[in-house]
Amino acid sequence: QSTVTLTAARGRGKSAALGVAIAAAVAHGYSNIFITSPSPENLKTLFEFVFKGFDALGYLDHVDYTIIQSTNPDFNKAIVRVNIHRQHKQTIQYIQPQDAYTLGQAELLVIDEAAAIPLPLVRKLMGPYLVFMASTINGYEGTGRSLSLKLIQQLREQSRGGSKTSDEQVADRSTGKSAKDENQIAVAGRTLREITLSEPIRYAQGDSVEKWMNRLLCLDATLPRASTTRGCPHPDQCQLLSVNRDTLFSFHPVSEKFLQQMMALYVASHYKNTPNDLQLMSDAPAHQLFVLVPPVEEGSNRLPEPLCVIQLALEGQISRESVINSLSRGQRAGGDLIPWLVSQQFQDEDFAGLSGARVVRIATHPDYMNMGYGKKALELLTDFFEGKFTSLSEDDGQAEAGSESMVRVTDAELESATLLQDNVKVRDISTMPPLFARLSERRPTRLDYMGVSYGLTSPLHKFWKRANFVPVYLRQTANDLTGEHTCVMLRTLDNATSSDPAWLGAYAKDFHRRFLSLSSYRFRKFTSVQALSIDESANAGIKLDSTVSTKPLTKSELDELFSPFDLKRLDSYANNMLDYHVILDLLPKIAELFFTGRIKGEEAVKLSGVQQALLYAIGMQRKTLEDLEKELGLGSSQLLAMFVKVMRKMSMHFRGLVEGAVAETMPKGIGGGDAEADKIDGEEDQRFAPLQQTLEDDLAEAGDEYMAAEKERARAMIDALPLDKYAIANGEADWDEAERQIQKAGGRSGKSTTVSVKSKSASSKRKAGEALEEVQKEAANFEGKKSKKGKKSR
Repeated sequence: QSTVTLTAARGRGKSAALGVAIAAAVAHGYSNIFITSPSPENLKTLFEFVFKGFDALGYLDHVDYTIIQSTNPDFNKAIVRVNIHRQHKQTIQYIQPQDAYTLGQAELLVIDEAAAIPLPLVRKLMGPYLVFMASTINGYEGTGRSLSLKLIQQLREQSRGGSKTSDEQVADRSTGKSAKDENQIAVAGRTLREITLSEPIRYAQGDSVEKWMNRLLCLDATLPRASTTRGCPHPDQCQLLSVNRDTLFSFHPVSEKFLQQMMALYVASHYKNTPNDLQLMSDAPAHQLFVLVPPVEEGSNRLPEPLCVIQLALEGQISRESVINSLSRGQRAGGDLIPWLVSQQFQDEDFAGLSGARVVRIATHPDYMNMGYGKKALELLTDFFEGKFTSLSEDDGQAEAGSESMVRVTDAELESATLLQDNVKVRDISTMPPLFARLSERRPTRLDYMGVSYGLTSPLHKFWKRANFVPVYLRQTANDLTGEHTCVMLRTLDNATSSDPAWLGAYAKDFHRRFLSLSSYRFRKFTSVQALSIDESANAGIKLDSTVSTKPLTKSELDELFSPFDLKRLDSYANNMLDYHVILDLLPKIAELFFTGRIKGEEAVKLSGVQQALLYAIGMQRKTLEDLEKELGLGSSQLLAMFVKVMRKMSMHFRGLVEGAVAETMPKGIGGGDAEADKIDGEEDQRFAPLQQTLEDDLAEAGDEYMAAEKERARAMIDALPLDKYAIANGEADWDEAERQIQKAGGRSGKSTTVSVKSKSASSKRKAGEALEEVQKEAANFEGKKSKKGKKSR
């Protein structure tokens, strides 16, 4: 497990050295040798020296080895395989940079022009085998210093015994598949040997032509070490300046030094840089440059250090007729990347008429990464185009952003000029406009939106998501070189001239729907966390359209999606009575309902971040638990425990929908209420009044009333009897006489003690029948009063 890095400038013989090394490896018995580079056409010199090495070793063509050329017309019959069969079978095979999974049986891997390959792909190519890696640190083939700044630095740390986690894919030599423990970097504990070639073979030592070309094309632009002794300035203290491109490319010593620093930022932050990028930055009429610089002290004559550089391209304002004509033929014109792409994807001919700006590049100093400078520069740029830096002065003397105030050569002067009369010299700096201009000194271009097109990675998407950009397009096929999917994100600008941002909300809603549908196809290889991040940014864009509202799931829709048997299975699994395979067929529908917002919200199902990632991976991306173990770093038992919780929440929500539908079919419930009862459906809610006393008190009171009424009835019956005939009218004289008779008779045995008193009353006597009728009437009246009193007491 060793790595040999070979770095040099262009024309130092890197490919020749690799070719001779491969021939030596074949002589030493290496059987499986793999070579990779951005294109097999770049390996012409390498294979040429491989065969020269074979000639020196005495190997004969068609006898000891066989050359196989590619049949792909794009590769122009380049050599892709060499089979050696002199002693035993040996193979030299070309693979593309994204085919790291084929290195299961590799013994030697040779990476040519590694700087032109994206850094994540180079990391995935590393494995438990010998690696030769060559890189051009500067040259016009397309180079970048991300390899030397990041990967080689990491290899240095690991060669000293360190170990870091990364996203490499470790190949299992026995199966050729990725190993299970792929979160641990594959190059941990590797030995590193660095080789640098400095003597040129194409030029003489110290050739002035080479120096001139490197200086002209900024090929050797390198960033000086950070010399800040007082620490890094806070992003809020920095300011964004507009750069005048005419002054920047005037070849003045000051502007030339700043140009070298800007190009060094480009080389350090991007994997591929060519002289075409320099030409585009200088000549493209619709491009503008902005730079974020630290606070500058007054009176300082030092050139500010660029912390972040932004290259912008103005796009849009295409006529409707041109768009309709191009869309009808299925073609699009060159330039204006975002307008044509969005118009084609959404078949909307009105979008291209809007005015926008595309961020071509945003590069931050490597020593100041992850400190908020890129975010601050983008915020200031957005505020500038929203008119927040516009001067309040009535004098409209501000220059248009990117406009030039210098005197230009007219067409007539160009036609009459000759090479003999042409005076080539450096422009007079006094006639040039200032190199920098504050944003308050520039009048912003009227724009409707800002956009960006980039290769989708988690850190980059996180950056643009924080800047409030909304995804509207994601390419389904990955880039052949980078292995990344192109993503286009937009942001509306809030100014007086901009239109209603609802159009971006409509685009985001359509993108969200398509993204969910394609999650199990091309986008299945995305991690669940990355897919959730895209989903969240799309949902944030949907909110821009105030007319869009998500309709909650109803009982009738639930019946169309799930049968009673499905709901019963889900309920049983939520109670830990079934295996999760039994409900696996329900997960796509459940996940789609949740991520479209039908059952998501404060009053519906609420899931944590890990639970959402689990549901998205299984339901939308159709991943297995084994895939999620590697992806989330959790065991299967933990994943199943969280999965049961998710399904329990779903089951409870569905059960609540069913119970709510049944409750609506029941009669209106009559419950206790206050005196000020609300009205339901326009009618007063009829409610029972509560009892004023307990049941025992009510029974006791009714009993007392009944006993009193019985006494009154008995007394009335007694009064109805003809007792007046027994009345004694003569008073006490008759009673005294009767008493004397009793006393006389009391002493004699056998004599009766009954006395008779004569009554002479002549009053009329009532009949017994009339008395009984009165008693019955009184009893009936008493029963009526009793029933009325009972009703009032309730």
